[in-house]
Amino acid sequence: MKLNLVLAGAFIAGLALPALAQTSYFIVQDAKTKHCEIVDRKPVSREMTVVGGNGVVYHTRDEATTAMKTVKVCTSD
Repeated sequence: MKLNLVLAGAFIAGLALPALAQTSYFIVQDAKTKHCEIVDRKPVSREMTVVGGNGVVYHTRDEATTAMKTVKVCTSD
């Protein structure tokens, strides 16, 4: 009985860990300066807005960097 519980716990942990390790990247724009940056957490303040809508999520930083080069609302330095 204990072995079944241990195996069930290990199985659930094995399924949950990859989902927790997945990182998402967002392109956000500072409302004052209009400069964009890549962040790994969705902003909650009104000072930063997600560029491209709420549904746009990049799974790698390289993917977000490539996409940021094509965004027209971001100013370049």
